[in-house]
Amino acid sequence: MGLFLSLGIGGIVLLAVSLVFEGALEGVFDGALDGLFDGWLSLPVVAGFVSMLGFTGAIVLGSTGLGPGAAAAAGAVAGAGAGWATYRFSRALLRDGSGRAPHRSDVVGSAGRVVTAIPDGGYGEVLLSLGGQPVKYAATAEAPLERGAEVWVTAAASTTSVTVRAIEH
Repeated sequence: MGLFLSLGIGGIVLLAVSLVFEGALEGVFDGALDGLFDGWLSLPVVAGFVSMLGFTGAIVLGSTGLGPGAAAAAGAVAGAGAGWATYRFSRALLRDGSGRAPHRSDVVGSAGRVVTAIPDGGYGEVLLSLGGQPVKYAATAEAPLERGAEVWVTAAASTTSVTVRAIEH
C-alpha cells in the first residue's frame, strides 16, 4: 500500500511542479522535446494518471481482498480516465475562442455614470463597464452634466472618448 500512496502523492507533487514551473521542462531540453509535452504526455496529464493510479490502487488494496496486481489494474483504469479527462479539459481551455478584443463600438448603447462633471462644450469623464470591467472614458455631452449623473453612450468618437446623453427617469 505504501507504494501506491507514494505514487499518489508523487502525482500531486508533479502536478504542483508543473503548475509552478509551466513550460520550464520544455526549455531545459532546448526544443528537443518540441510537441512531446503538448498532448498526452503533458505534465498535468501524467500527474493526473500517476496520482489516480496510486490513490485508486491504495483504496482497492486496502478495502478489498484483492492483491497488488488487481489494485494496479484498477488504478491504471482510473488513471487512464483521469489522464483523458485532464487532456480534454486542457484542450477545451486552449480552444476558448470567445475572448476577442473589445472594439470601440462595443460601448455604444451602454449605461454609466459621470465621474468628472461634463461642462458645456467641454470634456468630462464617465465610468462604463466594458467586458465586465469598469473603464473610464473622456466624454462630451450636448448639455452640461454633473458628477454622479446616469448617462447613456450615443457614440464612440475614439477608443478613449465617447458622446453621452443623460438618462431621464
